[in-house]
Amino acid sequence: YFYEYEGEQQPVTQKKINLQYIQSGSLISKTFTAFYTPHGPVMASRGNEWLSLRADNRLMNGLIQCWQRTKARGLADFKKTLDLKGNISNNTVYADAQGNIAYWHGNRIPAKDTSFNWTAPVDGSTRLTEWKGYHTIDQTVHIINPINGWLQNCNSTPFNAAGINSPAKEKYPLYMAPDGENFRGVNAARVLAEGNNYNLDKVIAAGYDTRLPAFEVLVPALNRVIKNMDSSHPFFDLKPAVELLLGWDYRSGVTSVPTTIAVEWGQQLQGLIYSQPLPTGMPTDQVSTTRYFANTATPAQLLEPLRAAIHSLTKRYGTWQVPWGQINRLQRISPAIENVFDDGQPSIPVGFASAVWGQLPSYVSKTFPGTKNRYGYNGNSFVCAVEFGKKLKAKSLLAGGNSGNPASPHYFDQAKMYSQGLFKEVLFYKEDVLKHVEKEYHPGGEAR
Repeated sequence: YFYEYEGEQQPVTQKKINLQYIQSGSLISKTFTAFYTPHGPVMASRGNEWLSLRADNRLMNGLIQCWQRTKARGLADFKKTLDLKGNISNNTVYADAQGNIAYWHGNRIPAKDTSFNWTAPVDGSTRLTEWKGYHTIDQTVHIINPINGWLQNCNSTPFNAAGINSPAKEKYPLYMAPDGENFRGVNAARVLAEGNNYNLDKVIAAGYDTRLPAFEVLVPALNRVIKNMDSSHPFFDLKPAVELLLGWDYRSGVTSVPTTIAVEWGQQLQGLIYSQPLPTGMPTDQVSTTRYFANTATPAQLLEPLRAAIHSLTKRYGTWQVPWGQINRLQRISPAIENVFDDGQPSIPVGFASAVWGQLPSYVSKTFPGTKNRYGYNGNSFVCAVEFGKKLKAKSLLAGGNSGNPASPHYFDQAKMYSQGLFKEVLFYKEDVLKHVEKEYHPGGEAR
């Protein structure tokens, strides 16, 4: 095989890769032929074209950088570790006891020709698409000590990380930060901008704001369809549910019926939102696509999913007017890696919802085979708030407990606290740990 590069035919190299595996108790060997270009191994084909991928994620500097940043004595030290350019994670947030805060979007970022669309595969037959070295750290999107005094990071665009004090998107190449906005980022920036004089408890309270901004976009769209909803309307049976949603404050809670309706409706809508054709050049992030759908959806596109949600709730509970805490539960009845849930076993009501809807204390739940209730399986699992100073102060929370042994008193002892956002003190110093010792041991000796 050959490929074209700068008008010349270049050979595609081949390599035999032998894999061994056990099948029905026997060791079996299978050999594959892998193909390589200087851009990397051929990973897939589309039509008549092969796609090769260059990966740059096996760097010794990455390991060194991960270690050295834990030993940094301040902002200057930390920036030196970034100069290693070994970190391929999408973002880094920094804070220290001197009051510095900082955000870097990426670390090891290749310099590229900005005339190409780097959100899609590019032409590998020209040297114009070759990387041109790496950007320096100062060239990447970053924020150091913004005047608002806070930063938020929800794995979304860096251009809202400090609210109105964020970097200007126009100053950077498009490939450097293609990440779009999400509703959690929108909510985080709004909540933090509403407060001031933050301390540890105020930060925790901000992180547990229960607004669901995705529905601040979706629910008002129902105003367009309720105006002419008289008894002859094909969706007239949904009017009580629509009116309940329109009167909602967009906050989740264990007693909230609108939260139940909204989340079940939202799940029915997601396929439509993300499959809708968008105008050429329109951003495809979560917030933009949801707003476009809310502005353009037909009554049927809005109300058929709502009817499906109401029908599902009524089938499961005999009524659609179900408080969120009744349907949304936290349960831990098995240490198995694969989640096991049972409506007949004890569980705890949770008032939080998924980050998909912009919830800061994210709690992702769904029904499982054999259950009518929703059970949490993703979202905030370990949560920690830290106050730096001469002495470190921190509070944390786990989704359940820190033991994997069902017989341990610490298997599920943080569950109620987790469900209410009530944090415990972090025992960071030895003297604090010794005040709370339940059991101690010396390696090689007996526990006592």
